[in-house]
Amino acid sequence: MLLLAADTSGKNGSIALAQGNPDGSCEVLEVVPLQGGTFSAELIPQLMALLKAHHFNKEDLEGFAVASGPGSFTGLRVGLAAIKALAEVLHKPIATVSLLEALAVEGMAQGNVVAILDAGRNEAYLGRYRVSGSRAVMIEEKLVRQSEMDIEPGAAIATTDPKIADAFTGRQYRLDYIVRPHRAGVIAGIGWKKILAGETTSPEALDANYIRRSDAEIFSQNKS
Repeated sequence: MLLLAADTSGKNGSIALAQGNPDGSCEVLEVVPLQGGTFSAELIPQLMALLKAHHFNKEDLEGFAVASGPGSFTGLRVGLAAIKALAEVLHKPIATVSLLEALAVEGMAQGNVVAILDAGRNEAYLGRYRVSGSRAVMIEEKLVRQSEMDIEPGAAIATTDPKIADAFTGRQYRLDYIVRPHRAGVIAGIGWKKILAGETTSPEALDANYIRRSDAEIFSQNKS
């Protein structure tokens, strides 16, 4: 199955073209970076160029995987809207993947893994997952103050943020500091396994996993 994966959750993003196999393996054909701030202008042209480079067209796409959050409100909306439109036109399945889930899988640890992403404002997105092979089952995801991250000693921690990594270095933790700005290839692999397992969503139900409410939502609630 030819699979398109997209990650537009952060300052930079990426799309990936991958071939999913019946045994659950996923061969990433190519990952193309996207520049932050121009996702809406870049995504479709880069997608068409990627398909052309591999001698495909959009009708050859048989499934989609997309990062659903947490991350930039604007960036996530762009990626989700593009995937939603393509899946709706082509009548193909969509698998959503949390960035915290992807981070937990990217690390080397198995069993209970804590994935942590910088959320700005001295806060962090924290996800607890149970990892087995290349699948991760969510226990919880939440937004916490970085000064209040309560993680049991000996836990496996996966993060992409150097400051968070520094905070746990030399302490009683198994730390995976992962440097990988273009994550669409990882999204593709996880998404393909979800598609095989029937863990998909319809274009109508596709939505972002922000974890943090937007400033507009907070302002609206405070006015009421």
